[in-house]
Amino acid sequence: MTSVFHHHADVAPLLIATPTSADIDAMYSATHWSLTDMPALLDPRVDLEWLAQTAHTHTVQRFGYTMQLFAPLYLSNLCYNQCTYCGFSMEHEYPRKTLSMAELQLELGVLHRQGFRHVLLLTGEAPGSVDADYIAEAVRLAKQTFDSVGVEVQPLSQPEYATLIQAGADSLTLYQETYHKDTYLNHHLRGKKRRYDWRLTAVESGCAAGFYRINVGALLGLYDWRYEALCLSAHLARLQHRYGSIQFGVSFPRIQGMFGEYTVDYPVSDADLVRLITAFRLVFPDIGITLSTREPAQLRDHLIPLGITTLSAASKTNPGGYSGQDTEVQFDISDARSVQAIDALLRSKGYCPVYTDWS
Repeated sequence: MTSVFHHHADVAPLLIATPTSADIDAMYSATHWSLTDMPALLDPRVDLEWLAQTAHTHTVQRFGYTMQLFAPLYLSNLCYNQCTYCGFSMEHEYPRKTLSMAELQLELGVLHRQGFRHVLLLTGEAPGSVDADYIAEAVRLAKQTFDSVGVEVQPLSQPEYATLIQAGADSLTLYQETYHKDTYLNHHLRGKKRRYDWRLTAVESGCAAGFYRINVGALLGLYDWRYEALCLSAHLARLQHRYGSIQFGVSFPRIQGMFGEYTVDYPVSDADLVRLITAFRLVFPDIGITLSTREPAQLRDHLIPLGITTLSAASKTNPGGYSGQDTEVQFDISDARSVQAIDALLRSKGYCPVYTDWS
C-alpha cells in the first residue's frame, strides 16, 4: 500500500515556515484555523492563556461537558523488538507474561465491576506468539461484556485488522513513536518495529479495513516536539482527507519512567504540552484527544478543560495488573487515583463522565 503521508511534500512547507509577527497577530482574530496555521499556533509568542480559553470554548461547542473514560488492559508483555525507551524491550531480563483467556476474564471482570464499558486491549509486539488470532480471541471475549473494544497492538495487515473488526473491535490506536526517521532508527534497534514505513502504512491498512475510530500520535521526548507536532498534523490531515468517514483522534504521551535507564533527549515541558493540545484542538476541531495516566494528577486536572475528550483512569500497564498478578510494567503511572476519584473530580468541574462509547 502506498502511504498517503508523503513526508517531504506534506511536511516541508510547515517545517520551513517561520511565523511573522503579523501571522501571530492573525491568530487572535481568527475564528477558524487550518493546517497552515499550525506553525504559528505552536510559536511561543502566542499567548498560552488565550490558547487555553479558545480551545476550551471550541471543545465545549463541539463536545459539550462529556468526558469518556476507558481502561487500558495489557494482554502480554512479550516483545520481539529492541527499543531504547520501552520497558517491554526484548533485552530486559524478567519473566514475560501472556494472559490466558481465563486470566483475561478475571481482568475484564474487575474493570466491568468498576463501571467501565470501554476497554483498550494492548500488547507488546510479538507477532509470532501474540498474533492476530490470539488478539481476535481476546476481542471476542471482551465484546461479550463491553460495549466498545479498542486495540493497540503491533502493526497488522489489512486482512488481519479485518479479522479483529469481525471479532468486535471498533477502534485502533497506533503511534508512530517518532516521525523523524533517523531518530526512529536510532531508537528501534532490532525487530519488525525497526521498519519505519511498515508502521506508518499500517495506519492506512486499519483505515481500509474499516475501523470506526483511529488514534494516532507520537511519543514525546524522542525528538523535537514541534517537529513531531507538524508531522503528526500533516499525517492526520492527509488521513482525514482520504478517509473522511472515520473518526480520528490523537494523544500526546510523554516518556515516563521505564524499566532500566533512559534519558529523555528532548524534554517536553508542561507548557509545551498545553500548546500541543490546544493547537490541535483549534486546527482539528472534531478530533478526539486522549490524556493518559502517564501525566500526574494535578496536571491532568488542569488539562481536562483545554481540549481533552477521553481519559484513562486507574490504569495498570502490566498483564494481569487489575486482578493482582505481579508482572513487569511497560511504564510508570503518574496518576494513580481510583475510578471513583476521577469520576468525582469530573463532576465537580461540571463534566458528565461517560463509561461507554454509544456511537
